[in-house]
Amino acid sequence: MSTKMILMANSLTHVRPFTCTTSRLVQQPPDLIKWVKTEGGFVHKSIKIARGDDDSFGFGLVASQDIPKGSDIIALPQHVPLKFGSESEAENSHSCLVKLAQHVPEELWAMKLGLKLLQERATKVSFWWPYISNLPETYTVPIFFPGEDIKNLQYAPLLYQVNKRCRFLLEFEKLLKRELENLKPDDHPFGGQDVDSSALGWAMSAVSSRAFRLYGSKRPGGTRSNVPMMLPLIDMCNHSFDPNAEIVQEEENSNNMLVKVVAGREIEQNDQLLLNYGGLSSDLFLLDYGFVIPSNPYDCIELKYDSALLDAASMAAGVSSPNFSSPSPWQQEILSHLNLVGPNPDLKVTLGGGELVEGRLLAALRVVLSSNESAVKQHNLKALKSLTVEAPLGISTEVSALRTVVALCVIALGHFPTKIMEDESSLKQNVSPTTELALQFRIQKKSLIVDVMKDLSKRVKLLLAKESCTHLK
Repeated sequence: MSTKMILMANSLTHVRPFTCTTSRLVQQPPDLIKWVKTEGGFVHKSIKIARGDDDSFGFGLVASQDIPKGSDIIALPQHVPLKFGSESEAENSHSCLVKLAQHVPEELWAMKLGLKLLQERATKVSFWWPYISNLPETYTVPIFFPGEDIKNLQYAPLLYQVNKRCRFLLEFEKLLKRELENLKPDDHPFGGQDVDSSALGWAMSAVSSRAFRLYGSKRPGGTRSNVPMMLPLIDMCNHSFDPNAEIVQEEENSNNMLVKVVAGREIEQNDQLLLNYGGLSSDLFLLDYGFVIPSNPYDCIELKYDSALLDAASMAAGVSSPNFSSPSPWQQEILSHLNLVGPNPDLKVTLGGGELVEGRLLAALRVVLSSNESAVKQHNLKALKSLTVEAPLGISTEVSALRTVVALCVIALGHFPTKIMEDESSLKQNVSPTTELALQFRIQKKSLIVDVMKDLSKRVKLLLAKESCTHLK
């Protein structure tokens, strides 16, 4: 009798929707559902692939009949996921491929698995060909945007990431050519085929938009490794922050770990299968998946903690003489605990998302805008960093801090060369898919800034009303 253990799968970067393209690598790819079943997998009888002909679905998995909550929808046996990095694979893979993977920085982990994907794509009789041939031919991620549409993103942190990835792909192409030029045909990991930056970008995008980090084989101590892997068919599920399905891993025995999709609630006829890709920013959704989610509750904007900028913002907010550029020694000490000053400070702070104002920035504003050292030292950093702790240093200091953030928002909006109304007007024109994505992205960022301003302005009004009531008493 086999022992079964349910393990929740930790999402790395899940899938991306396929509405951007319905063009597969081959015109008539093999039947993926049939292949999964042939390889010992399970696919619920009600599941069908929507091919993108119907605008209401795009490209994904759809239920042709009702599916009860808790039902197994898809199950893949251990040999079906495509992965790279386990001990057995490292032994059986081309040693050259393993060496090439060592040149990939950890933050671009998708390129490592992408090398394995390219190797299998180049193999005439690859076990995974029925899966690979169903992959999109192109991806609408920013590394493939025309130069003008990269500029159209208008958001410096994302532009930095796009340029960084493009530079990496160009440099990695050169490295591959050097490493592979003198190899014998049998030793060539890609069957002698030329692999350029475009092919590398395709592979990295295919993986980043579809991979999961799941439990791998057991280590000697009994713990399990986390292994990025591509999951045929499962990765056709689209995204929702309110998903109707979830991924689990079920250990049948020591030799077989099933990867399953299970109905998290009743799925009605014609419903899409939806997974939650995770609480990611709009930057990551666009970089890795090639789409933008309107009103993304997890989105944020990045700012640099800059003392001159904060002095200017505070003065614009009505603070007579802010001292962010010259904090007192006791303030400097607290700022160092927040890692905003010192030998290796982390100067990136954020607005938006769950915190609204990143705790480190809020604490810094409260501390520097307060002249009462004893009042500050009555509170721990946790309280000073929390927006739910209302006015810990008094209403006057809190109003100054929140108004300074609003002024920062005004400055941040001013860095965008166009306004939201202009972007919305451009969106109504007949623009290319990549221009549309760039417009959607920058509208989302600007709308987020406006929402933060509105929220903080409301808080300021309430605080001033409370202060007024206190004075009347």
